[in-house]
Amino acid sequence: MSESSFDTKVVHHKLDQQQVPNSKSTPIYQTSAFTFKDLDHLESYYEGDSPYLYTRERNPNTDELSGTVAQLEEAPAGVATSSGMSAILAGILSVAKPGDHIIAAEDLYGGTHKLITKELSTFGIDVTMVSFAELEEVEEAVQENTRLLYTESISNPFLRVEDLAGLVKLAKEKGLKTMVDNTFATPYLLQPYTSGIDLVVHSGTKYIGGHSDVTCGVLVGDQMLVQEATSKVVTLGANLSPFEAWLTQRGAKTLGLRMKQQSTNAEQVAKALKKHAGVRTVYYPEYVSDRGHGAIVTIELDEKVNVETFFQSLGWIKIAPTLAGVETTISYPVRTSHRALSEKEKENIGINDYVIRLSIGIEDSEDIINQLTLAIEA
Repeated sequence: MSESSFDTKVVHHKLDQQQVPNSKSTPIYQTSAFTFKDLDHLESYYEGDSPYLYTRERNPNTDELSGTVAQLEEAPAGVATSSGMSAILAGILSVAKPGDHIIAAEDLYGGTHKLITKELSTFGIDVTMVSFAELEEVEEAVQENTRLLYTESISNPFLRVEDLAGLVKLAKEKGLKTMVDNTFATPYLLQPYTSGIDLVVHSGTKYIGGHSDVTCGVLVGDQMLVQEATSKVVTLGANLSPFEAWLTQRGAKTLGLRMKQQSTNAEQVAKALKKHAGVRTVYYPEYVSDRGHGAIVTIELDEKVNVETFFQSLGWIKIAPTLAGVETTISYPVRTSHRALSEKEKENIGINDYVIRLSIGIEDSEDIINQLTLAIEA
């Protein structure tokens, strides 16, 4: 369906009809294993003629989800996992082995930061965290055993838009692989694989699913690397359940509609808050794509605003440690997503007690602005 638009592809990607006969919606294959009529039929699985044996290895629902995201990213292969974090780990382990070194952006989501700085050493992988805002710093950090450059297409929470073309150019010059977390942008706004990025990861918990009722991850990209990552997912037991895959796939069908509304709302919220005396700084990308600039707005409140009172005065806007549902939510990075960082690490990337991350929903933009204004002025 390469000739179709994004909104058509996201609705119509489906499993081969031979596997799902006469079904408008793919059924939930809530089974731990698949049966065989005889030994020849069983052997056909190992010969590659029959796709399903055991759900930890493969399931029609997870196949449909990974296939959808791969198609939207215009990548040849994908794998669905139990969470965004497991997708990140599988992607890294598909490239880096014990004794290898990776370079990661210092302004990553706090959970990813912790995974990379605290856990990868147990796999024998060394890590250097540097600013990717200036690619010269990245180049200076390259070592003989460096294998991977890891970053986010739009950083969390300060919404720095990565220079993907520059990153790919540097990686090719140094013979390195690249991996990008595209959760904030989604394939609706950016498709890093088409820019030459080797692996693209999503926390499907966020915009792909879109309704705050599922936890999942999806990794797409280079065929051989995804094949290696899939082996890690199966062996480590990081597979996604059929029901959660089905829920995420159902949510994905409205991704284009949701991102269009949420990005439009976010732009309006950012413009309004820039004019408010109680807001010191508004972080919102000037440009991401022709379709919009994302649905996250990060603000730094003025010191005269009482943060505790602000959070107590949000009304129908929910406080949540996550993002991307259809409703507007708000999070406090210093106490949630970036809590595990040291004070020095927080200072280096700008996290302080006045930084607030807004996940803008599909409500009327004026209602969102009015509620936030009431909370600031309280």
